[in-house]
Amino acid sequence: MGLQTLFFYLFSAIAVASALMVISSRNPVHSVLFLILTFFNAAALFLLAGAEFLALILVVVYVGAVAVLFLFVVMMLDIDFAELRSGVMAYAPVGALIGLILAAELIIVLAGNAFRVEVEANAAQPIPDMNEVSNIQALGNILYTDYAHFFQAAGMILLVAMIGAIVLTLRHKDNVKRQDVSAQVARTPETAIEVVKVKPGQGI
Repeated sequence: MGLQTLFFYLFSAIAVASALMVISSRNPVHSVLFLILTFFNAAALFLLAGAEFLALILVVVYVGAVAVLFLFVVMMLDIDFAELRSGVMAYAPVGALIGLILAAELIIVLAGNAFRVEVEANAAQPIPDMNEVSNIQALGNILYTDYAHFFQAAGMILLVAMIGAIVLTLRHKDNVKRQDVSAQVARTPETAIEVVKVKPGQGI
């Protein structure tokens, strides 16, 4: 067993174990920390595969921005996680069905011939020579030409997910003052100014 193979199994085992801890940990802060650990190990696997650009993007974007943002949101927001978990069993059958469908898809892919060497040799877009084209240029040529529509669709899905997350988490508290732009625009001089007649000697 070579050194690269040893590190591959090491990073893979840590990534799988930390990913399991993300969904099994009861403390949400611990889940985010395990998620960061998963991202780091996935970045190490990208480095072993020779895709240093994807590894750096994974660390800079996901660890440096997304995961840290998750951590701040979880720590700062007053979220009642007991209330959120109260309706989990109602959606358990749907979640189990989706999990079975995903597991069946993974089994079909792994049981098929998708990872044969012949498939890679007969691919429509063969791997370019790394001495002539860098992996960043090769990734950009594929992503923004043949898969441009899928790239835009992924962006729209993320936009919809962001709007849905805002709608689901936006809650108005009763005793907190909020700005009402329409009420401010609709103000008139009669409602905005109060004229008080003060008699001599009674002013402040």
